[in-house]
Amino acid sequence: MIQQTHKDRTTHAGMTRRHFMNHMALGGASALGAAHFLSTLEANAAQIQKNQKACILVWLQGGAPTIDMWDLKPGSKNGGEFRPISTRGDFEICEHLPEIAKEMDSMSVVRSLSTREADHERGRYYMHTSFVPNPTVVHPTFGSVVSYELGSKRKELEIPSFVSIGGGSMSPGFLGMTHAPFVVDRRGQIQNAGMDGMDQQRLRQRLQMLGTIEDGFIRSDRGDIGQAHKDVYTKAVNLMTSEQMRAFKADDEPAEVRQMYGNHEFGNTLIMARRLVQTGVPFVEVQFPGGWDLHNDVFNTLRTQRLPMLDTGLAGLVRDLKQRGMLDDTCIVVMGEFGRTPRINQNVGRDHWATSWSALVGGGGLAGGRAIGETDADGLRVISESYLPGDLWATVAHALRIPLDTVHTSKRGRPMKIVNGGQPIQGLIG
Repeated sequence: MIQQTHKDRTTHAGMTRRHFMNHMALGGASALGAAHFLSTLEANAAQIQKNQKACILVWLQGGAPTIDMWDLKPGSKNGGEFRPISTRGDFEICEHLPEIAKEMDSMSVVRSLSTREADHERGRYYMHTSFVPNPTVVHPTFGSVVSYELGSKRKELEIPSFVSIGGGSMSPGFLGMTHAPFVVDRRGQIQNAGMDGMDQQRLRQRLQMLGTIEDGFIRSDRGDIGQAHKDVYTKAVNLMTSEQMRAFKADDEPAEVRQMYGNHEFGNTLIMARRLVQTGVPFVEVQFPGGWDLHNDVFNTLRTQRLPMLDTGLAGLVRDLKQRGMLDDTCIVVMGEFGRTPRINQNVGRDHWATSWSALVGGGGLAGGRAIGETDADGLRVISESYLPGDLWATVAHALRIPLDTVHTSKRGRPMKIVNGGQPIQGLIG
């Protein structure tokens, strides 16, 4: 395995993402027929879903005001402008999430996260990896853990086993670049690939030259970085003829399916996520378009922009997975790096707050319709058992059937428990 340095953290997606993008952008997949791909999906649906657990992470970059979404405080000075409404679960959520409210028998809210990392980068790292940042080691994001534990065992999977849509996620750390997120934009296109229009002869020449260089580097006995790099681009080249690349084409879905998801940018990325899971990808991260760092005008922004898109898109995903018989095998996690202050600031916004906040979790055989944990009447502190990122990801690992006693070893021989030794949230699995 590869031990990465502190410097790698700034890229979030592994040491050689640019190289990975270039190797992936080799053309050919777009010529495959959508009808053939869809028929293949249907024919293989039962096999794909058999013991093929997966997770979709909806990442709310910037830190969403969960006090205005999942844990409202009516009657409090911190309560804000929104009213709570009933759901099909045993709790209430924001009035501007009416479609999600109808699906809350399949989802639960964890209201007692307390993480104490209210800086964007530190909070993002902590929530993705279950570890606080440490200058001596780069821990793998949970998507890379899933890729390592599940993706490598799926021999029928020809596309990457960890896909990030609309953003770069975080680093694979010491698990190595083979398990780094494969990043595409919200249309399913590889960003900054720089390979468009290259003819096949020139492409073959470049690949032959690259192979010669890589083989020489590997023979020089400078560690396993050369072999890891070669493994990645070899798989990338093989994708040129893979039908599975059609999974990135959300536009191939019928109009009624796109409408189910709201027929907007976020909904289309969730369609792509479902198609990837349906193809066998075990971990997909979807970056919500538009940030949640709402220091100003929080209520108007939520009411008119963020919440309507989240509502229709997320509700569409739950319904679609349910209709296809995939929800029991697919975990959904909705969260950002922290919450927002209960106190409303002078700019009618909310600032960073990690002391008491919420995340949404469901599917994957986990209990739905439950509110786990509790904050006080003003949202200032957790008054029940509190949970850390490792507990959240331990719950997902349990649902994905990844043993929690799994230990990974860094290049330097340091043992690392997955999810930092977190324990499943019993209210979600009991």
